[in-house]
Amino acid sequence: MYSGEQKNVITVETVTHYIQLSKEAREKATPTAKDELQMENLGKMIRMFDDYLSDSEHFLEQGDLVRAFGAINYAHAWIDCAVRTGLMDGHGDDRLFTLP
Repeated sequence: MYSGEQKNVITVETVTHYIQLSKEAREKATPTAKDELQMENLGKMIRMFDDYLSDSEHFLEQGDLVRAFGAINYAHAWIDCAVRTGLMDGHGDDRLFTLP
């Protein structure tokens, strides 16, 4: 848990924190895909990240914190998966990614 987070409580601050963390991960990760199929698969993962991030921000604006929190977790999982499977490089950052 990060500073200020309460157990079993989803707040605007909690969702905003995880949105920023996920955006940081998206900016840090760089493509390593080596062929057309890998690039296509990476493109799908990035699209899923972007879509879930957008959903999270939309739900946050609507005040639906549960769906906003769920969506940002899905978004982060997609970018984490891209790093974990070697389609992106997480540059050794084990705070943002589950490294291979």
